[in-house]
Amino acid sequence: MSAILSAKGHADRAPSPESKSPAVTVIHVSKTFRLPHQRYQTLKERALHPWRSRTFDVLRAVQDVSIEIPAGEFFGIVGRNGSGKSTLLKCLAGIYDIDEGELKINGRLSPFIELGVGFNPDLTARDNVIINGIMLGLSRKEAAERFDDVIAFAELEEFVDLKLKNYSSGMYVRLAFATAVQVDADIFLIDEVLAVGDANFQQKCFDELTRLQRAGRTMLFVTHDMGAIERFCDRAMLLERGRVVAVDDPASIARQYNQRNFRRTRQELGVADSELPPENPAAEVHDAVFESPTGEVAITSTQGEPCTVRMDVHFTEDVDDPIFAIALANESGQAVFSTNTDAQRIPTGHFAAGEDASVRLRFDNWLSPGRYQLIASVARAGFGADLFDAHMSNSIIVLADKPGGGLADLPHTLRIERG
Repeated sequence: MSAILSAKGHADRAPSPESKSPAVTVIHVSKTFRLPHQRYQTLKERALHPWRSRTFDVLRAVQDVSIEIPAGEFFGIVGRNGSGKSTLLKCLAGIYDIDEGELKINGRLSPFIELGVGFNPDLTARDNVIINGIMLGLSRKEAAERFDDVIAFAELEEFVDLKLKNYSSGMYVRLAFATAVQVDADIFLIDEVLAVGDANFQQKCFDELTRLQRAGRTMLFVTHDMGAIERFCDRAMLLERGRVVAVDDPASIARQYNQRNFRRTRQELGVADSELPPENPAAEVHDAVFESPTGEVAITSTQGEPCTVRMDVHFTEDVDDPIFAIALANESGQAVFSTNTDAQRIPTGHFAAGEDASVRLRFDNWLSPGRYQLIASVARAGFGADLFDAHMSNSIIVLADKPGGGLADLPHTLRIERG
């Protein structure tokens, strides 16, 4: 099913999509919000102060965005918080009307934007799955037939007849994702869905995205995880303050995002521009990934087993004794591990222009279960302040057979002695 949405907010239905037609077309789309300075809580306040709401701020969340996404493409959308990523997805989903421009949707949509919207906490999982499946476009018979698959994916077989208000947040999200993924959609809108749930569920999300990718579904994927962008996407778009900065291959967009994000963070900390990474650095971090024992990219690591990080650097100029640094940050942004060649007194030597280097870090993984972001950088010899390049891309999910008790689960023994 196709739909064309204009700035007036009306959708015109068209015949089934042709194989060569773009799945999603965005033409000069803009969305603006008016934020009143005075917010009323009661009718009495409005009656007593009728003029206070006449002033407001204007937030231009999406500004003149145009993009064409062919059927079957896995398309990433990245940008800092407030860049307009989620607003654009909500416009595509029909949650927001657009102010200007035109949207053309050529196929059935399944939004993974706010999982569980429409669930009734006073109903059981069984009732909610049927109702939500129908809301997402399934017939009652189809929703009933797929119920067992939904519950199996969510791993909630023992809680089928429990009311949702008694579910934990993790159980709720698993049920919502499992329901949404059963829809026979042509286009999926995914907004940070991999950032929710426990590590095991996040791995199942990755596996499901891989299955959908191989099935040729069109996917629009919003995330801050550059590793996921590079792993899944065919192309990606970088937004800044509601405007398109670039549309390019995932590696290029990840590099631009990392550079802008790193520069902005340093500026917010009051670091001088001279200490920021240059636009054309003498050394560039081309990739930074977790490696499996066979040398492939790893997205999970089991607690207690060895873990390897690989950092690939390309030199565009001659550089003497560069400092290579690798750090890991948890989902709260805390640095849980950091090391560099200077602190470890490892000589790096001379690298000529055009030369490449691969740096590998190996450690026994005793991190607590969860997701960890990889941050790799290369700097000029000295105190490491003169940064050539920084790369925040691949993340890894640490799996364990027991819950974590801190930032790390160090191997240990406990002994009790009686008087």
